[in-house]
Amino acid sequence: MVSAAEAVSVIQSGQRVYVHQGCAEPEPLVEAMTARAEDLRDVEVVHMAMMGSAPYAQAQFKDNFRHNALFIGANVREAVQQRRADYIPIFLGEIEGLFLDGTLPIDVALMQCTPPDRNGFVSLGPSIDVSLTAAKVAKHVIAIANPQMPRTHGDTFLHVNEIDVMVEGDFPLAEMEARSGLPEHKVIAKHVAALIPDGATLQLGIGAIPDAILELLGNHKNLGVHSEMVSDGVIPLLESGVINNSKKRINHNKVVIGFVIGSKRLLDFVDDNPIFEFRQTRYTNNPFQIGRNPRVCAINAAIEIDLTGQICSDSMGELPFSGIGGQVDFIRGAARSEGGMPFICLPSTAKHGKVSRIVNQLKPGAGVVTSRGDVHWVVSEHGAVNLHGKNLRQRAELLISIAHPDFRESLERESFALRQG
Repeated sequence: MVSAAEAVSVIQSGQRVYVHQGCAEPEPLVEAMTARAEDLRDVEVVHMAMMGSAPYAQAQFKDNFRHNALFIGANVREAVQQRRADYIPIFLGEIEGLFLDGTLPIDVALMQCTPPDRNGFVSLGPSIDVSLTAAKVAKHVIAIANPQMPRTHGDTFLHVNEIDVMVEGDFPLAEMEARSGLPEHKVIAKHVAALIPDGATLQLGIGAIPDAILELLGNHKNLGVHSEMVSDGVIPLLESGVINNSKKRINHNKVVIGFVIGSKRLLDFVDDNPIFEFRQTRYTNNPFQIGRNPRVCAINAAIEIDLTGQICSDSMGELPFSGIGGQVDFIRGAARSEGGMPFICLPSTAKHGKVSRIVNQLKPGAGVVTSRGDVHWVVSEHGAVNLHGKNLRQRAELLISIAHPDFRESLERESFALRQG
């Protein structure tokens, strides 16, 4: 055991540092690395969204550290949008391949783990995703052993022989508290919940809409979960037996996930709980694995959709906002599933009703995350429509029907003009 400052002294200018993400951020190691800023130049810091702090992304450290986001979290969004940090558009299920094939070799991995058990194994707790692979391929692994870290089941373990330096710590994990949804989120949730059949296998992302959907599934039966992540909303359904994973064809009786993001209640719930099987993202987000389960209902969000069905969900026009994440992985997996239903959910307007999210053309520079060939169900507070197998004219008509009434006439007029042109 050494101090955090001594542990991070191995980091050198020009290296690439991976940081354990989600609720598992090793904040004392991050703070110690940032404290060495005067000694460092051009250190690339790589990770997905983190619930803790990201001091290295502050403007004062622009010459010392440069974040390279695999998914843009709120704590680095400003840096990415101001071009002080970078963003890699990539499917979540393909990130580990960048580490394994040498596209993004990892020099140093900063990890958080449980204290070693009697056999010398530590668990990476609530964030396995791409983090386990990053740790295994890194040239130098620094881990802070925290007794407050949940010990999770599945492919979550490293042996102490795979760790170069350990630091002792005892601190609460970063959390994300659930936020209350808007009225339109709850209406969207009603449309989606009414379409989810008993025996479905669920994938849900982060946010008010997935949480609102989970609240409405209390009368369903024999639901399962195969998802990149879950949040607090699954706890009541697991405690009541609504989620029992009994109808899944693979990972039977298990909640399969790559990571969890939520409150301390969720972190305590997954601790030593064998119903959760944590797996690497290249497994959880593999469309062929996803499609092996029946009735997969994949629920994802969008920022904007055009009348042909192109989905923008990672940028506000040309400004990067979040990331591709697992949306396409699960939309394609659900499409392969017997009885599967891929959903894209979005409120019909933004900016307090002043802007339609359903548009004739995406904003200039907007990224198309989900192609119009992949899109199936689209849901707003004004209804749910299935675009799969529909031609461009039919798609426009269906999407206009679930747009906000204030924008339907202008959308029809613009759509007609575009078709005539």
